[in-house]
Amino acid sequence: MTRASTINNNTVPLLTTIKYQWHAYYQLTKPKVILLLLLTAVVGMCLASPKLPNISLLIWGCLGIGMLSSAGAVFNHCIDHNLDIKMARTKRRPIPQGKVSLYQAAVFGVLLSLVGSLVLWFLVNPLTAALTFVSMLGYAVVYTLWLKRATPQNIVIGGIAGAAPPLLGWTTMTGQLDGNALLLVMIIFTWTPPHFWALAIDRVDDYKKTGLPMLPVTHGVEFTKTMILLYTILLMAVGLLPFLTGMSGWFYFVGSSLINWGFFYVAWQLKFSPKKRSPMAVFKYSIYHLMILFIILLFDHYLM
Repeated sequence: MTRASTINNNTVPLLTTIKYQWHAYYQLTKPKVILLLLLTAVVGMCLASPKLPNISLLIWGCLGIGMLSSAGAVFNHCIDHNLDIKMARTKRRPIPQGKVSLYQAAVFGVLLSLVGSLVLWFLVNPLTAALTFVSMLGYAVVYTLWLKRATPQNIVIGGIAGAAPPLLGWTTMTGQLDGNALLLVMIIFTWTPPHFWALAIDRVDDYKKTGLPMLPVTHGVEFTKTMILLYTILLMAVGLLPFLTGMSGWFYFVGSSLINWGFFYVAWQLKFSPKKRSPMAVFKYSIYHLMILFIILLFDHYLM
């Protein structure tokens, strides 16, 4: 065997290993969730700007918010690794599968949080850096380490951390808090419980194995269905606030009303004419609902 062929034979496994590890670290950041959060942050940036947002602030803001949000996801993996292995939905995550060690994941999370904080502090503004860091701690520590294990209202109380990105986007551009930004936070805060509880109903047997006090486990599936329906009604009301306060116009009113009624419809079906896949239908609809709602806000801001 020639020296060149030996190098090639050694290089292929090395490249495969690097690709394998890179993908494992990528999975730790919950990229699909982060992309949805960044969409809401970008909309917050745009709504805070009468014209097009400052491109430099937009790029650095997205990078910093994305890195700190990813750090929160990594810490969530670290804290929940013993629970993840018990659930069908999470047992294939990188740490339970041994693709990344607990130590490696923790170091990765610390690096993401450190670099993200520095980016926001020096290249955006200190307020956004502080709020984003607090939101990351709220999700990774207050929610994951405490609330998730302490009360069936965990996702209601802890949902404020996940609702922060549009506020963070707003402060990225303005450097100050604003009531309109808080309206966007209220929308996501109200959206979060029916979104998550639908998934919890579908995976209720898994949650029973973990001993976590999720609402379908502690209060039953039927009660949780009722709460989902009530929260979708509340979401319909909260979703009107941007229009009622003059923040958005008729395009938003019509578009948001249509998709909010759609959310109510799937929640009604889950409660009164459920099928096997009804919980996941609500869960999947909720993801598209939030994404489309914020895109409607963006179109209304620039086109109407």
